[in-house]
Order: sequence, then C-alpha cells, then structure tokens
Amino acid sequence: MSITNTPTSNDACLSIVHSLMCHRQGGESETFAKRAIESLVKKLKEKKDELDSLITAITTNGAHPSKCVTIQRTLDGRLQVAGRKGFPHVIYARLWRWPDLHKNELKHVKYCQFAFDLKADNVCVNPYHYERVVSPGIVPQNLDPLTLPALPGTLMVKDEYEFENQPSHSSADGHHQTIQHQPSRPGGPQESFSSPALLPPPEGSSSASTSAFSSLAAGASSATSGWLRNGNFSPPVPHHQNGHLQHHQPMPNTPQYWLSHNEIAFQPPISNHPAPDYWCSIAYFEMDVQVGETFKVPASCPTVTVDGYVDPSGGDRFCLGQLSNVHRTEAIERARLHIGKGVQLECKGEGDVWVRCLSDHAVFVQSYYLDREAGRAPGDAVHKIYPSAYIKVFDLRQCHRQMQQQAATAQAAAAAQAAAVAGNIPGPGSVGGIAPAISLSAAAGIGVDDLRRLCILRMSFVKGWGPDYPRQSIKETPCWIEIHLHRALQLLDEVLHTMPIADPQPLD
Repeated sequence: MSITNTPTSNDACLSIVHSLMCHRQGGESETFAKRAIESLVKKLKEKKDELDSLITAITTNGAHPSKCVTIQRTLDGRLQVAGRKGFPHVIYARLWRWPDLHKNELKHVKYCQFAFDLKADNVCVNPYHYERVVSPGIVPQNLDPLTLPALPGTLMVKDEYEFENQPSHSSADGHHQTIQHQPSRPGGPQESFSSPALLPPPEGSSSASTSAFSSLAAGASSATSGWLRNGNFSPPVPHHQNGHLQHHQPMPNTPQYWLSHNEIAFQPPISNHPAPDYWCSIAYFEMDVQVGETFKVPASCPTVTVDGYVDPSGGDRFCLGQLSNVHRTEAIERARLHIGKGVQLECKGEGDVWVRCLSDHAVFVQSYYLDREAGRAPGDAVHKIYPSAYIKVFDLRQCHRQMQQQAATAQAAAAAQAAAVAGNIPGPGSVGGIAPAISLSAAAGIGVDDLRRLCILRMSFVKGWGPDYPRQSIKETPCWIEIHLHRALQLLDEVLHTMPIADPQPLD
C-alpha cells in the first residue's frame, strides 16, 4: 500500500476492499457492503485505470475528477449481490453516498459516457458520476425512471436522516414499490402528470363459467370503471421525496382529481345510518407488538394529531411519547425520537381522510386509494409522504364501491365454484367441471378480513418497508400506527348483511 495509506490498483484486493469499506455510509449491513465491494474490485482488477478512478473518487469524496468505472451490463440490467438484485449504479451510490437512496432518484452527470440510462454494453457505477434528484410528481416505484422522459422542475435533494448506523445523516428511507408524495412548491406552477390506467383488483379478473356469473362480472367491471381511467393529476403543497409513489397536496382553486371525473363535490350520504360516535380508532405498534390502548377519535374532532410528544392524550391529540414498553429496543427508542410533530389526520365529508405530514421526516403509508390513483394493484405499494405534504389517502365512496364489487365477486365465484365441482358447468377446457372451479377458487376465497382491509390505513414513522428496504413488512418497522375507519366499517357491515359471504369451501 502507498505511503499515504490510500491503496492503488496494484495493491491486493483485500487492502483495497478494506480501504473502500471505511468510506461506506452505513445504510447496508457490513456483510452486504463487503460482498458488493469485493465483487466490484475483482471485476476491475484487469482495468487498473478504472480501479484507480474508483479509489480516488471514494477516498476523496468526489473532490477530484474521476473517470467512468464500468462493469458489464447484465441482461435485465440488474446486479446480484449476496442473494439480492438491484441496479448496479444504485447499489454503489447507496453504499458510498446516499444510504436511503431510491432507484428513481439518480440522474447521471453530463460527462459520464457509460451512465446506466445510456444503455451501453458497460455501465458506469462511479457514485460521483450521478446526482440525486427529486421529480415533483407521481412516479410508480416499479418503473425505472431512467426510461421515462425528464420531468420539468427537478430538484436536488439533500441527504435525509438515516440513524441505523450513522446518526449524523439526515434521511427518511426510500422504497416497497414505494410511491413518493412530496409537497408542491408554494406559488410555483402546477405540473400535470398523466397517471397510468389503474388496475382493477385481481379478484375481478376471474373468468366466469356461467352466464349469471359472466353478467355479474360485467357489472363488477362497470362498477370499477370510475377508477379505471387515465387522467391528469395536479400535484399539490411545498417540497420533499424518496422510494414505495410521490404525492402532493392540491393547491387552492385546483380542481380535485375526483372532481375532474365528473363527480360532484356534495353528494348525498352513502348510507342513511347515523354516523358512528367515533370516526376512527388508532392503535400504536412497535414492531409486531401493540403498545398502549387503542385511541378513539370522536366525531366531534374531525382533525386529530398523532405526535411523538409526552403530553397526555385526549380528544384531538394522540401522544405516542408517553407510551411505555418494557420490551422497547434502543433502535425503536431512536426512531421514536424522530416522530416529532408527527402527522395530522383529517376526516372530510362523510368519511374521506387526508394526511398532513408535520414531522421533519417522511412517513410511509399503506393506502388502497393511493394505490389506485397511482395505477397500482391494491396493496401493491407503500407511499412515502414527505414533510409538509398534504394528501388524500382514503375515499369513502371508492372504498364502498370496492367492497360491493369484491363481495359480489366472491359470492358469485363461490356459487360458480360449487356448481363446477358438482360438474354442472361443462365447457371448453373443462374436465368434469373441475378446471373452471380451480380458476374461480381465488375469487371464491375472498373473506371478510379481505374486505376489512379496505377500511384500514397503516402508517409507519421515519422508516419504510418493502422490497427496497431490509424491512419487508410494516411489522418490522420500529414505530407505526393502524387506523380503523369506522364509517367505512359501518358500510361494510351493511354490505355483508345484504350480500353475505360464505366461508370458502375447499375442493375435494
């Protein structure tokens, strides 16, 4: 090794890896980081000039100009390290620059000749040949932003709080097929983004074997036509971002998304039943353990704040800081410190719900409404809501239509399945009626719990979960809440009374 203790391409791989490991940002485990760096150094051992460029870039934190550092592009563009696959330029940018980076946030510098999006045979993985940007708009996480046209008004994003291994970094994890929701800039021009066609729930896709079931499926299809559409979504509030779609608060005098589809602002109530005394109940969890009592929000308080302070809870404020847990770990304790002002939940109209992020750090939301608005299958994404963002996360009418459709689909599928098992539905491709029954089994398996999920919101503070995180479930996040929406649950009870769902019957 050289006198300056900075290795060169002539040094042993072990020495180079050790030196580069000292500059990692701490977002990944030591084992993963070491495997990734070892893999890269070995690939570059025969390209000494590029290896020296990598060493220079990393050990000087990009202070000195460096050349492209390239590896061969794989067929699917992704690199596998320690059993995990990811885009190579993103993997190394996370290791050495932004531990909370989302794959949709990188833009190459002009002088990079082998940037990922240039589609060359080789890919540059020099972290200092990329910049981190935030695109104000809705970008589904499963889309590679590098294949999309550049969006106007992109902003450089500064590092956000990341405390797991490096408390000095400021970051909020980015994203499970995460969708980012940023506030829009006050007074700035509103960008319009065309949202992709929204996907119907998979349950509605089952083919029917009888004319009755076919007609019902057609009815279910028309029932969902309200959200199977392309449209312009006007992003809304100030700005921030990261990885499950981006959402923004609608600006004053901006037509709301649902109004742009010929829905009127003031509609008659969905049900004549009196509204519940409490519009929602909120349970707080640390990992998979509920902490404290469930907090009920009275109908007289349409706005409730959930924060990390230690004041007594009551009425329109649920303070998580005063809740104790004998099993609380140090990691959970650190996360709780960053809940801060938390979030504000607001019930509008008969039961629509909006969220405002008051915290200095992002929150992550599971919302079927946002899934559909972003063109995702229900339950397929996590939504990252940035500080100051104010967005709608629940639409009561849409939820009601969805529960009616799923209940009808399950009921009809169960009937068709029973008939198929009895051999009463001969048809092309069927063998004694069994084949159609198998094709209907998924739809027939819809249960009450599946419908209840439509009436529930889940939200984690500071930390996200999903494919882009080490945490695959919200139950692995340090602090999160589950919000049960009582008006929606009341409507579900009515739906189940008019359209009871039998327990799924297994096939013989």
